Parts: sequence; C-alpha cells; structure tokens
Amino acid sequence: MLQRWLSIVDWFIPDAYALEKSDLGFLRSFVFLHMVGPLLGQSIAAFLYVADPNRGLVFWIIELTICSFWLFPLVLKYTGSLFAAALGSVQTLIFVSLFGSFFYGGVSSPFQPWLLIALLLGFFYLSDRPKLVLVGLVAQIAIFIAAYGLNGSFPHRIPLENLAEVNLISVFSATVYMSLMAIYYATVITERSDLEREAERHRETAIRLQEALEHAKEANRDKSVFLAKMSHELRTPLNAVIGYSEMLLEDAASSGTETNSQKMTDLSRISAAGKHLLGLVTDVLDLSRIEADMIDINSARFDLDQFIDELVGGALPLMNNQNNRFELQRPARLGSMVADEQKLRQSLLNLLSNAAKFTSNGVITLTVMRMRSAVGDSILFEVRDTGIGIAEADLNKLFQNFAQATADTSKKYGGTGLGLVVTKRFCTLMGGSVKVESERGQGSSFTITLPAEGIDAMASELGAQPARPHMLVA
Repeated sequence: MLQRWLSIVDWFIPDAYALEKSDLGFLRSFVFLHMVGPLLGQSIAAFLYVADPNRGLVFWIIELTICSFWLFPLVLKYTGSLFAAALGSVQTLIFVSLFGSFFYGGVSSPFQPWLLIALLLGFFYLSDRPKLVLVGLVAQIAIFIAAYGLNGSFPHRIPLENLAEVNLISVFSATVYMSLMAIYYATVITERSDLEREAERHRETAIRLQEALEHAKEANRDKSVFLAKMSHELRTPLNAVIGYSEMLLEDAASSGTETNSQKMTDLSRISAAGKHLLGLVTDVLDLSRIEADMIDINSARFDLDQFIDELVGGALPLMNNQNNRFELQRPARLGSMVADEQKLRQSLLNLLSNAAKFTSNGVITLTVMRMRSAVGDSILFEVRDTGIGIAEADLNKLFQNFAQATADTSKKYGGTGLGLVVTKRFCTLMGGSVKVESERGQGSSFTITLPAEGIDAMASELGAQPARPHMLVA
C-alpha cells in the first residue's frame, strides 16, 4: 500500500529531481501535503456551505481556491520548478486565509490558523528567498486592511457565536497539517544529521588517506634515493672484483699448466658471477635514479651506422650461448640521430639479451630502419626472436617492476624483471615508445621507436618509404 502511494506521489516529481535521497523526500513532502491539505480545508468549506444561507460568489471563490491546491503538484511536474510551485501555493494560501477571514469572522475567523501555516510553508519551501515570502504576505495584508477600512467593518455573514464549532474544526485540521510537516521535518533533520556524520567520517578518512599517501610517496622517494646511492657504492667493489678476476685469468692462461686450468675455470665463474651481479646492480641503479628523478638524458648526435656495428659486435657473443642464429636487417645507410647513445645501447642490449635468454636453437633478428613522416623522421629498432613467446594474458606484466611473464619463467630463466622496465623508462624519457607483440610458443617482437631529430646529407637522399634492408647473418 505504501509503495503504491509513493508511486502516485513520485509521478508528480520531475526526473531531474529524483537523484538525491534528501531532495526526493523534500519534493515528496510538497506533493503529499498538497494532496492532504485541500482535504483538510474541505472540512471548513463544508461547514460554511451549511452555515451560510447566502453563500453566493464569496463561498465559491473560497471553495475553488481550496481545490486549486491540488493543481500545484502538476505545476511542479510540468514546469520542473519547485520555486514556481511553492511560491504560487504560499501566495494562494495567504489569499484564501485573508479572503476567508474578511468575510467570515475577521480576526476570529477559522481561516486565521492557516495564515500562520502559509508563513511557515513559505519559509520551509522558499528558505533561500525569505524576503519574497514576506513581501507577498505584507502586500496581501495591506490589501486586507485597505478593504477593511473602505468597508468600515467585517461583513458578518455568519454570527460569531456560530463560528465556534468551525474554529475547533479549523484548529484541528491545522494541527494535523502541522503535525505532518513536523514529522517530515524531523525525518529530514535526522537524515541530514546522519548524512553529515557520514560525510564527516568520509572527510576524515580522506584526510588520513591523503596523509598516508604523502608518507608513502616520501618513503618511496627516500627509498629510491637510498638505492641510487647504495647501488653506486656497490658498483665500485664489483668492478674491482671483475677486473682482478680478469687479470688472474690472463696470468693463469699464460702459464698453461693443468693446475692453472682448474684455476681458470674457477676464475671464469667468479668473473661471470661478478658481471651478472653488476648487471643487476646497474638495473637497480637506473630504476632507482629514474624514480628519484635523478636521471639525466644526455642527447647528442651520433652516427647510427657505427652505433649498430658496435652494438652487433657486443651482442654476438650473447647469441652463441644457446646456439642461436643472429640476423641484422638494415638499409645500406641509416644516417645519424639525436638521442642518449648510452641509454639507447643499454635498452637494445636488454632486448637482445632477453631474446637470447628465452630462445634456444632459433633465430634472433634485429631490424633497424628510418621512418619518414610529415612531422619528422623516426628510427625503428625491432628485436624479434623465435623463442618461448608470451601468452597474451601475461603481456601486461612485462613492464612492471620486478615482474616477469610467469612464475615458471622466473624460476627457470632467472632475472629480476627490471630490464624491460628500465628500457621503457629510458625510451619514454627520450621521447619514444616500446611495444611488444608475442604469442605463446611462437616467439616475441619488441619494437623501440624514437624520434630521429636530424638527418645527414646522405640519409636525406632516401625515398619517402623506409629503405629496403639487406640481411647480415651470423
């Protein structure tokens, strides 16, 4: 029953208002009171109909005015304006209260309590414009007083002694109406208090979360600075260990005895372990410096062809570990580019090292080409392998700190998962990007694209399309 009644009430409420719980309740009260109010007012009209033998036009004006309150929910629905509906309702109630008081009893009229209700309704529904309510009230009271002055007295259509019963009816009806308003107002205050307390709790929680976030950011910055400094300090003794192990290897190799052969094996393991540890420390150093905003990009123009030759020379030994074949695809002349040569070399070596690690008896291809466009040239570096590949669901893990595609990959192949993270950060800082394409069991392709920022005279002779590469097989 309650839901059916609410559905009727809600029909008068525009959709634009039915958003917040407090707004919905406020509008429901307006519609509900304008449904009940005229019914209560009809008790007075019924009495006057019986008691006034000369009811005539005055009575029917009062009756029609009381019935007009049923129209204001429709005004709300079709205008979408609570202000217009409430203002019309309040002014109408003031009018019928003063008009009824003038003709039926004056200051002792049964309509007098409804004048107070009109004032309360005005402040309740038009609380943001109280002056407008007061102006309307004062204007109509002024007309009421002027009419009294012109007439000299109130028309006594019904003797005052006969109004005692209807006064009780009017007070009772007004009391019921005010009680309904009071119940709703108490409900609204309770809901708003609950909402305010809940909002205050959310504000306090938000403040604590913000403080925790600031502490976490500060701790992360401190951690990054600490790692950057400590990693730098670790590289010095590691370089010394690697250097001395290589010197001892040279001495052992020059003697050529059987005893020294075992020493060479042990020293080779020391050197390899030292280089591996140095690589890990270097990755941590680079990442921590990036996160601490301590990394510098030293861009300069360099010859790209010479750079690729040196890169291939350093990468070829990596390919021999698991019997892989290395292919280089590049145009006859690449020209020059502007970038941080050291960081680009490290990024490409990271990709080539990963390709060699995850490929066995396969093919690893490095493709380099210059791409021309209206907005400027860019250099594309693609490292493609025929290794184990990566499942599509695991691709999003590749560029996360200390993460690898799967736990099995980490256990079987080792590594910290920082190489790709550092590579992506470096390329981003140099204005480029890294993308990956892979399929489980079918190999992977990592592509670095960087802006060229400059073309030498020989490279400018190339056509609009990427130069056709030729193949170098190792």
